[in-house]
Amino acid sequence: MSFAVSSTPDFILTSKTLKAGERMPMAHVFDACGGDNISPQLSWQGAPEGTESFALMVHDPDAPTGSGWWHWVMFNIPADATELPEGAGDLKNGLIPEAIQVRNDYGAPGYGGACPPEGHGDHRYQFRLYALKVEQLPLDDTATPAMVGFNVNANALAVAELEVVYGR
Repeated sequence: MSFAVSSTPDFILTSKTLKAGERMPMAHVFDACGGDNISPQLSWQGAPEGTESFALMVHDPDAPTGSGWWHWVMFNIPADATELPEGAGDLKNGLIPEAIQVRNDYGAPGYGGACPPEGHGDHRYQFRLYALKVEQLPLDDTATPAMVGFNVNANALAVAELEVVYGR
């Protein structure tokens, strides 16, 4: 795993519904693959001093695309936040109104759950939360995940990761 900044050991990402290294529950699997497509609850602690906001980027590096698959990209999460409640990836819920969620690789803004090709084996789903040194990224909801990633990496103080697997 390579990042533009070093992760601090105190910055930790956890979940009530996801367990690191374990299989993603069906509640968080994409609906076209038999799941409920609900974004998981995420909590964090230990953000470094100087954190002005957070960004979340969820990626499947094993997708057979040559560039992986973006499942959820959210930024401008307020610095005083310590949790994304379950379902925050559905814009209709309005759970984190200050944050911006861009289109995932399914073509819709917000969360899109795991749905790897059948028989392709387990894929890794990397939930990465970035502590940023800026209050807001200079982007809107039309930004691509790559553009968000560029701006996130340019402003990152630290990153915390939670990785789960899923295969069909």
